[in-house]
Amino acid sequence: MAMGRGNAVVAIVLVLGLMLPCDMVDAASFTVGDSNGWTFNVVGWPNGKSFKAGDTLVFNYNPSLHNVAVVDKGGYDGCTTPSGAKVFQTGKDQIQLKKGDNYFICNVTGHCQAGVKIAVTAA
Repeated sequence: MAMGRGNAVVAIVLVLGLMLPCDMVDAASFTVGDSNGWTFNVVGWPNGKSFKAGDTLVFNYNPSLHNVAVVDKGGYDGCTTPSGAKVFQTGKDQIQLKKGDNYFICNVTGHCQAGVKIAVTAA
């Protein structure tokens, strides 16, 4: 009887695994700024990389120095954080990309202007 339950559990796990959307299986994780992390002059980090909707960006930084604000194009270009924008502050933030343009800035005074911002387009 215990053997039958074990087989049923394995079968359920396999079926659930097959039901995962293909986008989730193909999702990748990228550490923003690579080993330097989310810091000054990271603005060019996305260049040459390909991103897809569902990929995860990992922002590693000292939370007493930086944060990550998810902004729109206007916020990115003007280094401003719109009202209601999500601001992450853990120093180990993981943000899933949506299809299209994704914009992130550090909203600590002067940091965005010093290149602590990225724009990522996800296919």
